[in-house]
Amino acid sequence: MNKKDRWAFVGMGLLIAVFPGVALNVKCISHYVDVMVFAGIFSLVSLGLCMLMGYAGQVSMAQAAFFGIGAYSSGILTSRLGWNPWMAMPAGAGVAALVAWIIGVPALRLKGHYLAMATLGFGVIVHIILGEEVKWTGGPSGMVDIPGLQIAGWKLTSEVAWYYMIWSVVFMALLFCLHVIYSRVGRGLRAIHEEEMAAESMGVPTACYKVQIFVFSAILSAIAGSFYTHYVTCLNPGSFNLMWSIRFVLMVMVGGTQSLWGAILGAVLLTFAGNEWLQIFSDFEILVYGAMLLCAALFLPGGLASLVPKVIGVFRNSLTHLCKR
Repeated sequence: MNKKDRWAFVGMGLLIAVFPGVALNVKCISHYVDVMVFAGIFSLVSLGLCMLMGYAGQVSMAQAAFFGIGAYSSGILTSRLGWNPWMAMPAGAGVAALVAWIIGVPALRLKGHYLAMATLGFGVIVHIILGEEVKWTGGPSGMVDIPGLQIAGWKLTSEVAWYYMIWSVVFMALLFCLHVIYSRVGRGLRAIHEEEMAAESMGVPTACYKVQIFVFSAILSAIAGSFYTHYVTCLNPGSFNLMWSIRFVLMVMVGGTQSLWGAILGAVLLTFAGNEWLQIFSDFEILVYGAMLLCAALFLPGGLASLVPKVIGVFRNSLTHLCKR
């Protein structure tokens, strides 16, 4: 982790720490704590997808499927089989990792839009299974009465408690991802993104790295799905359809595909957009997200994260000019 990342990590930590105290004291935005809980959950998915797309250069439209696998695995194990939620969550992540490995080994031989189509097909299959397997998933009616989480016998019932727990997990995941991208593995992933054949000729185990990062992104998505399950305590297949895969991709593209900070920023912004700011377009939701994806690709290929150095540069130049005067 370099110096800029350390400062960004500290600054983000301070913002996250003080946000509930500010939001809860302003009536019109007091419900933003709940929105930020969902933003934290989606940030876990975005971090994994950023590692896969931005650093390894592999396009995936299956994150909603892995999100759903983690969610339903945890929901079934706790509500139907009586497992402790803290035991069900790693089990759900393990199921997602196994499925990702089985799918990833053949699918990651494909490239570009062929890989996107393969993962898209897998996502559709998972969504159909979740809707049709009534005995275990509840089918279209979904699942209810899923238990919440407890820590040392203390039930997490308040939004503030969930907020700090979720964002603590996000920071741990972010710290791990930062260490990965500055390691030998991270350099290998960036080499695969730039030119896979050249990376392989230099001794980078490209096939192994691609499968590993695909499995890692699936694990983060499954963990996020488990947290989602125990926060909302009910499930419906509609929360894990193609539209959600598009949302997750859009979060990363809007924030910046090659920036972990951008992935989190994109997740927060798109969560607020979907939950608060774009409600009036509910009947045209897919058109709005399609337009946002197109605009991000055409006019902001580096995402919002690419604007930060430019804004800092403008501020420095303005400050230097004022000092000289």
